[in-house]
Amino acid sequence: MTYKNLFIDLDDTLWDIHLNGKECLKEIYHDYGYGKFYQSFEDYYNVYMPCNHRLWALYRQGEIKKEELIVERFLVPVRAFGIDDPEYAKRLSDDFLERTTRKTGLIEGTMELLDYLKPKYLMHILSNGFREVQYKKIENAGLMPYFDKIILSEDAGINKPHPGMFTYALKNSNSRRDQTIMIGDSWDADIVGAHNSRIAQIWFNPKKEMPDSFEPTYTVQSLEEIKRIL
Repeated sequence: MTYKNLFIDLDDTLWDIHLNGKECLKEIYHDYGYGKFYQSFEDYYNVYMPCNHRLWALYRQGEIKKEELIVERFLVPVRAFGIDDPEYAKRLSDDFLERTTRKTGLIEGTMELLDYLKPKYLMHILSNGFREVQYKKIENAGLMPYFDKIILSEDAGINKPHPGMFTYALKNSNSRRDQTIMIGDSWDADIVGAHNSRIAQIWFNPKKEMPDSFEPTYTVQSLEEIKRIL
């Protein structure tokens, strides 16, 4: 198959959300005095992260709004200590998101892969991330020159994995389904979404997870391996 357009996820495919996000949460933990609630940052992190993953799953499926996600993930870890103020959580979320835009940690092999792909393909970011931070993250991490379009679910009005997000991306990048491949780390959002939209997939799967219900077009455990496919 000859591909011309690449849809590439941002968070945890190129931009290291685990590393960068954890650094920001550690700053929040210390700057907001959460040591009086938790014995260690790891204790706080182990409450925050499962809640964050659960809320993002609901958000991807359209079951909650962005406003609920950004407030609830910061209230859950402190509600038991008497803090249940949505305005407080919104200010904390704004602070956290602004901090993330200044982090530039990338998944190993990101720049080498993009340098390899840029002369050969039109590349487009396809992300469920929030508009107010994704552009800044891409710019500050030095990724902007590589991409022809930044396509966000907030602009589409619908999230990956919904087929409508992929249809929107095809239309806005002037791409054909049979000439497009999706590269992403999320089985549910990126790979299932592309598969259901009849778009080929490269599953970036460093954790060696098992696919569910179908085999993706390609699976790699490192970004370096993509060079052998494209």
